[in-house]
Order: sequence, then C-alpha cells, then structure tokens
Amino acid sequence: MLTELRIQNFAIIDKLDLRFGNGLIILTGETGAGKSIILDAAVMLIGGKADTTFVRTDSDAAFVEGVFHLKGPEKEAVHEILNREELMDDPDYVVLMREVRKEGRSMARVNGRTVNVGLLKELGAILIDIHGQAEHLSLLDSRAHLGLLDRYAEIARPLSDYRQTYHALLNLRRELGDLRKAQADADRRVEMLTYQAEEIEAARLKPGEDEDLRKERDRLANAESLAQNAQEALAVLDEGSPEMPAATDLVGQAAQALASLAKIDPAQSELANQAELMLDTMSEVIHGLRDYLEEIEFNPKRLDEVEERLDLIHSLTRKFGGSIPAVIAYGAEARKQLETITGAAERIAELEMQEAKLLEKLAKQGATLTEKRKSAAAAMGKGIETELDDLKMAAAKFSVDFQTRPDPNGAPLADGTRIAFDQNGFDRVEFLIAPNPGEGLKPLAKIASGGETSRLMLGLKNVMARADEIPSLIFDEIDQGIGGRVGMIVGQKLWNLSRTHQVFCVTHLPQLAVFGDQHWQVQKLVDKGRTLTRVEQLDGEPRLLELSQMLGEVGEGTLRSAHELLQVARQMIKDMKK
Repeated sequence: MLTELRIQNFAIIDKLDLRFGNGLIILTGETGAGKSIILDAAVMLIGGKADTTFVRTDSDAAFVEGVFHLKGPEKEAVHEILNREELMDDPDYVVLMREVRKEGRSMARVNGRTVNVGLLKELGAILIDIHGQAEHLSLLDSRAHLGLLDRYAEIARPLSDYRQTYHALLNLRRELGDLRKAQADADRRVEMLTYQAEEIEAARLKPGEDEDLRKERDRLANAESLAQNAQEALAVLDEGSPEMPAATDLVGQAAQALASLAKIDPAQSELANQAELMLDTMSEVIHGLRDYLEEIEFNPKRLDEVEERLDLIHSLTRKFGGSIPAVIAYGAEARKQLETITGAAERIAELEMQEAKLLEKLAKQGATLTEKRKSAAAAMGKGIETELDDLKMAAAKFSVDFQTRPDPNGAPLADGTRIAFDQNGFDRVEFLIAPNPGEGLKPLAKIASGGETSRLMLGLKNVMARADEIPSLIFDEIDQGIGGRVGMIVGQKLWNLSRTHQVFCVTHLPQLAVFGDQHWQVQKLVDKGRTLTRVEQLDGEPRLLELSQMLGEVGEGTLRSAHELLQVARQMIKDMKK
C-alpha cells in the first residue's frame, strides 16, 4: 500500500509530504483546491504522462515520490520485477520517483536508481489502480479479465493441473517437431552423415599420431645427412686416421698418465677419476651412435606412406575440427545423429500416441476450467448487478463473454471439432456491461466515463475484492450524479472494500466522507501573491467543521447534521463488523 506521497513544485503544489495508513482515506476540499492535481501527480508517479505544464512557475522541475509497503499478494510480483532488474533494497518496501523538468525531459527512478518509464508503469500497474483516469483502470484491460475471473472462481488447483499437462504437451510437441524436421530431410542427411562417419572411421585416427608422423617424416627425408653426421662423429671418436689417432685413444692415453700421476701424488686422484669417467662417457656415445646408425632407414616408400597419411590427417582436421580428437568426436556425433534419424519413425509413432493421450487429458481439464469459469461468471454477474442496484444503477446488466477459436491442431471436443488452447485453457473472456436500458452489452472499455464509470468499478471491485490483488485503489468523481442517500451506500461499499484494500476517495459528498478512516482536507491558499495547495489531516472538531461546510454554510443545523451523519456511519460500520 501507499504509505508516503511526496510532491514538490507540481502545478500549484509547492511541497507536500503525506503519510497514509490502512483503510478508507478521504480527500475533500472545494473545487479547484488541488485534489485533482494530487491525482495527476499519482498518475505521473506510476508512469503516466509527464507534462511540462506540471512544473510550478519559476521552478526547474516537478517531483513526485511514493513509498509503498509490500505486504500482500503484490509482494511476490514486485519482487520478481525488482530481482530481474537488480533493484531490490528493502524487501518490504519499494520507492517510486518521477521528475519532469521545465525543458521537457523526465526521469524515473525505482529505489533511487534510474529506470525507464516502462518499468515504472509495470510496477505501478501492480501497486495502484486509479478510477477516474480511464487509461489507468485495470478492469478496462480485457487481458486482465481472465486472471480476475480465475481468482474469483478459486480454480488455482485445477488450473495448475491443466498447466502441468499443457507444458508436458509442449515439450512433447517440441521433440516431435524436431524429429519430423529431421525425417523430412532424412535421405540427404543420412547420405551426408554416413559418408562423414565412414570417412573418419576408415582413417582409424589416433590422438597424437600426427606429431609422431611429422617426426618420422623428418627422419626419413633426411636419412642420408643423419647417417653422414653420425659416421663422421664415430670416425673422430673411435676410428681415427693415420694422421690423427681416435679421440678415445687419446683420452685413454691421458687417463693412463693421470692414473700414474695419482699413484705418486694421491692429491690428484680426482683428476684421474674424471679422466676415467670421460672415457666411459665417450664409450657410451660411441655405442649410442652405432645403434642410431642401424636405425637410420633409407626408405622412400615409407616416406611416401607417411606423407600420404599426414595429408589425409590434414584434410580431415580441416573439414571436421582442427585436431585429431575433434575429428574423432565429430565422427561419433555423426553416428549418433544417424541413429536418431534412422530411429525417428518409430519414435515419432510413439510420441504421436502420447500426444493423442495428452490432448485428450488436456481437453477434459480445459473443459473443467471452462465449466468452473462459467459458473463463477454467472455468480459474479449476479453479485455485480446487485451492487449496481444498490448504487442506483438498477437497470445495469453485467455479463462475461466467452470466446474460443477452432484449431486443427487443438484439443479435441466431444463433437469431433478441435479448439485452440494456451496455458490458461480454451477461453478468451471479456467483461461486458450495459449501464443503461436499451444500450446492449458492451466491453468495459467502451462504457461511459466519469462518476458512472467509478461506480461501475466500485461495484466490480466489491464483488471481486478477493480476486483483485492490486493493494491501493483511488476513486475520483465517484459521487457525480448521486445524492446523499446513495452517497451513504457508496461510502458503505468503499469502507467494505477498504477492509481488503487501501482505498482513496476524492469526494464532495459528506454522506460518503463520514466513512473515512482518515480524512484529509485539500485547501487552496494565496501567500505573497502565489497560489498554494495545503493538505491537512482532519479529526475531531476540524473534521466536523469540514463535513458541516460540505453540507452548506456552517451553522448549528449543518453541525448537527454532520454529527448525525458521523453517528449513522459509525453505527453502520459497527453493524458491518458483526
């Protein structure tokens, strides 16, 4: 509910800071005092038009801020939006703000962060319904009617069961669609996938094979150079020449000399050991070179085979993934798709049988929803017509229009036809009303405006109080064209409605105003040549004076009448509480 409303430099309002409670909140005051301006500010706050004419003369910007306490069904819906937009602060409150500058630019904020106006409208539609401004009447939006009817009918459980079947059917149809699409081009796909899988499988690729082959290719291509280098090294190390002894012979002579030296001078034994180690190392090198020479292969045929294998690997990696593991994975996926395609016909037949069963189940569940809705619609219509009769609209008629449309892929009916469905069932509903005799039933969006509309909305809201989850309602012009006796009835109904909602009502009727839990007086003053709006909460004697003034010129008679009205209202409220 709306707990605080701050308005600054808005039209003739310089600054207002209003704090509201639960129940029925009455705003009264003379025509032109600023009551409608406060409503204009509320409309702008929830995403309505931000007109530069709202900016107070000699001010740079007009500012409106509202603090909403979240404590009812609206809390979950608001939280979903705030979490989605990463705007959550206090889980029990949300703060909306709107500013319009004199040059025309406007800004919207939620919990202090700048947002677009669309988001403000989305939140505002959950938090406030303003009756008297047609563009903000939730009941005039036919898209909301089905949800309202369902909540009134209390069909949450059967609707949940229906939606479970609906989503199962959607998932099944999604799989069926994929399989049918696969089957439609199965021949082409099978041929291509078979070729790809067989080409990859025939290659018998092994991870890391390409690197080993490249090394082997380098050895085969350079076999002559490798052998020559190895032989030259052996000649120097082990064979020698007439002009130059082998390196091993020379190192052996040095080792013998050092061994003899160490016998005479033991301090040099380490040198002798190192020379011996060097001789052993050279022997190992010579042994390794001889083994390597035996492995060197002069095999042009094998070189051609390696080159051909590398070319095949390069071709496959270029086509199927850039590496041998990627090619192997591609081949496995191709086989998997082939199995899916070749098994599609059987799976399609199986899924079609399941689809028929789900459609039959959905048809029964949808028919149950329609039956419960129509039964609830009849009760709702009678209740609303009773409400309108109380509000001196005895000739008004209310009805809920049910529409369906055929669909060859829809749910089967008993007569063999098929009907379209969505997650809410088969029905498209719209509330219709005939305010006056002879006019015929029309959509709510086309009914008369002003006080008649507000009274219609009041009747609707009272009947659907449980179904309507919007916590704060504002009624303007609801007393147009009605007298004092009807005003008492309207006040009584507003008070009843305010037990489940926070209700604001702008009125000129004292018979209505006496039912308020809070009573605010809106006054227009002139201070230093500037017109100002002031709002004061009334109680006790000041409230009695305001009610007396609403009845006529303040005097003993009007004061007594005002007191009597208060007493009557208190007794009626007491009776309603029983």
